[in-house]
Amino acid sequence: MRQRKIVLIVSIILGLGPQFVLTQDHPDSLPDIQYHLTAHPWRPLGIQSEAYLEAIEGICRAAARHQDARGAIIDPYLHREHQYSTPYFAFAVGVLTHAGQAMDLLDAGIKAMEHATTCLAGGSKKIPDQHGDFFIAPLAEALELYHDHVPAETWNRWRERMKTPLSQILSGMTDEINNWRTYAMKGEWMRAKAGLADRNKTVDWIEYSWNHHTQKERIVLDEWNLYQDWSSDPQSHAVEAVGRGNLTALMASGYDGPSADEIWRCVRRGAKTSLLLQAPDGQCPPNGRTDNHVFNDVLYQLIFEVMAEDAAQRGDIELAGRYRHAALLSFQSILRWRRTDDPFQGSFFITKNCFDPTLRVGHQPASQWGNYNGAVMFHLAEAYLAHQRQIEEQPAPAEIGGYAIETDARFSTFAANAGGMQVFVNLHGASMTKYGRSWTPLGTVRFGRVEWDGRLGPGDGEHDPKAGKSVTFRQWSEDSQHTTQARSGLTFAPTWREQGEWIRMADLHEHYRADAVVDFVHPLLVKFHLLYHYVTGRGGPCFHHEFIVTPDGVWTRLQPIQSVEYGLTIPLLKNDGRALQTKIQDQIASTMYAAGEDQQNFICLNPNAEMSGEDESICSAYGWLKPILVKTDGAPIDVFVYPKSAGQPEAKQVAGSFQNSDQGFSSILGRVQGTLYIGKTAAGGEGDRIDLDGNGEADVRFSQTCQFILQLQKGKVKKVETDRDVTMIYENQEINLRAYQPTDV
Repeated sequence: MRQRKIVLIVSIILGLGPQFVLTQDHPDSLPDIQYHLTAHPWRPLGIQSEAYLEAIEGICRAAARHQDARGAIIDPYLHREHQYSTPYFAFAVGVLTHAGQAMDLLDAGIKAMEHATTCLAGGSKKIPDQHGDFFIAPLAEALELYHDHVPAETWNRWRERMKTPLSQILSGMTDEINNWRTYAMKGEWMRAKAGLADRNKTVDWIEYSWNHHTQKERIVLDEWNLYQDWSSDPQSHAVEAVGRGNLTALMASGYDGPSADEIWRCVRRGAKTSLLLQAPDGQCPPNGRTDNHVFNDVLYQLIFEVMAEDAAQRGDIELAGRYRHAALLSFQSILRWRRTDDPFQGSFFITKNCFDPTLRVGHQPASQWGNYNGAVMFHLAEAYLAHQRQIEEQPAPAEIGGYAIETDARFSTFAANAGGMQVFVNLHGASMTKYGRSWTPLGTVRFGRVEWDGRLGPGDGEHDPKAGKSVTFRQWSEDSQHTTQARSGLTFAPTWREQGEWIRMADLHEHYRADAVVDFVHPLLVKFHLLYHYVTGRGGPCFHHEFIVTPDGVWTRLQPIQSVEYGLTIPLLKNDGRALQTKIQDQIASTMYAAGEDQQNFICLNPNAEMSGEDESICSAYGWLKPILVKTDGAPIDVFVYPKSAGQPEAKQVAGSFQNSDQGFSSILGRVQGTLYIGKTAAGGEGDRIDLDGNGEADVRFSQTCQFILQLQKGKVKKVETDRDVTMIYENQEINLRAYQPTDV
């Protein structure tokens, strides 16, 4: 078997203690997150599937305002029908009216069906932008939804049009082999089920696509069965969810061809992987082309809904509950980018910001209002139909923590999570541009925490391919259109002076990489470090960047391996179409929305450090990021990343209370001592005892060394969970514990 670098909670699950093997055989299946207790008080979201309908209706009503007399949905910015917006609208309206909702949109849905089926019957050249692959599934599924709402003559006419041979629908039967092929595979199976295509020929074509047109290689060969679109380097997590999502839908709809078992294994394992990559606020992972688009999170939502039903059907109720809750987190995430301005009320911004879409912030050429709002309504409608059972929500892995995962080298990303606090890192930057953009910057691009607005910190500051060259170009600025020098990349990463100029790590994507090494993993405490090093003959300084992840925030220490004038660059979100409240004061850089309570804080812990924000902002898909440079007199740079929520201490109080030690650190938020963490609502780690109140005496003892989680209330233990059978002694009581079974105290 191939070897690769990966660190998960597998050693904990197998009872191997704290020694984590960095290189091991490719496992047959992902280890489950066996812990149940969370660091922060947890509650189910309780969102009912009817909320999906409400969101779908909002988009459909906005789209209906732009429907022409033929029934086509006209993109209000392009002023023409674009790609698959019309069939997606037809399907979404069909789902609404089938559920007895928005009946006044029925006529618009019927007109859309008439127009879209006419386009399909005309073949590839009559289909807008030759996107026939995308037409097949929504129209095949919509037929039954409209059966009772149109005359038999109309319905039969649509059916006949839907029998158009696949060779006439696709623009190239042999050329389309990336995620587009999965749309056609899913759609053709839908047609075969509905009697619109020959079943045996359909199975043969799907099998051929799987075994001979690279679909198998794209997901089977990936180390965690993520879908590799092969359209950017590194691979795109956004487009990954497209291909894997379509394959998941193919299997959920009952595909039973010869490769069915193999495809099921891949999509089930890939779905478990994506649970570990999901951000605590519900966002899917960034990087690669088309990242930080709103529809990305809807794809995760749909996959999680399908897998919740699949797990429940197979009797794995706990996993089903985790998938269901993860789906609701994804849905909750997208609502932050729903528009309220007329005439677009109810629709969504295309990328994760609130800029006027005409500015095309974070867009690729295909990023248009009609098709990508169409994608949101279509996949939301599919998620509504997939949501069948009443499944009790369980905490998602992103809320429990206790893992660090490095993806396949083609994706080259790394995620660590402790107690619902996530750090996400791009281990190398884009090696080439896609649509003139460099989608993946090298360095740390996301810090996020449960029940906290992940937009705040720090987002994805992409590298500009023109950076460092003596050219000017048209760039939209914070204030106006103007000509300026090309901007550079921006991530939470090292910066150093070279020949009198400050160089950011994000700008040297061709020459540098980061290796992630994990030192300790527990649901309340993850320790890892990044080694930044050059991989070409360019040379340059190497850096060691240490991270200690806790439920409260992330302690970091940056230091060069050679002697060099250096600093740490911090991206601070300044404007995402709305001006944020930013401040650099008392060695703390902070940002927050004017109407919000959440705040991101970067607290410099070096007493003599210099923190400045003199460089110009750059625009990412999230918005304008202000580069903050932290420098010292050569000492290691210590920064604590503190995502503050309402009711928590102010950053200045945290900074004033912070103390480093050989064993870790402490503040009014909590403390780290070696392999132990003690906070306000949880404590635990690895050991046979723990001192909760800091008086030097153990408050809790165990019969043997174990990994454990204690849930606290006003300093008292209320629940406990351990990784093995042990006896706990607390307040003169002996409590017998079973592995991974939460016990009330």
